[in-house]
Amino acid sequence: MNEISVVIRLFDFMESPEGWGRDQGRVVYQKLISFVENHPGVMVFKVSLSGVRRVDISFASETVVEVARRYRGSKGFCFIDLTDADMLENWEAAAERKQQPVMVWDDGVGRVVGMQPSQGNQAAFDFALKHSRSRAADFAVATPGMSIANASNKFKQLWQQGFLLRREETAGSGGVEFAYYRIG
Repeated sequence: MNEISVVIRLFDFMESPEGWGRDQGRVVYQKLISFVENHPGVMVFKVSLSGVRRVDISFASETVVEVARRYRGSKGFCFIDLTDADMLENWEAAAERKQQPVMVWDDGVGRVVGMQPSQGNQAAFDFALKHSRSRAADFAVATPGMSIANASNKFKQLWQQGFLLRREETAGSGGVEFAYYRIG
């Protein structure tokens, strides 16, 4: 996948540096949806929190977390410039409430907030985070005792749950295979 990404400064969609409540969140949500719909070729939206001073859980839940849930599996959303521990806690609580995983990237290191991968899928998720593009065959080769079918099932579950993006590609054999991409 020629990963096309764009940075969104959340502050540019807000009326002030503080995001409070569901009503204000719903206004920002509509602006975010409009932005996403006007950028159909973009696969990953990196949401910068630069300039945002504070958000509450209701605002967080109604904005980026809800947008990520709406586009789960087809477009990815992650946070950058999220350095405030209190704000991180509110985004994490909102993502958990909506059962939506959202990646947070800091200096090339990613972690997920909200819903977490199951214990059985954690190794596949960790593998995918280390690579911009992963295939089930790559994970199976790197994991002793892992069949390609089992690896494929793990990646498919991670994609369905919103942890990864997936694209159909032509396999070396001429058939079709899925490639999985980290969000960020």
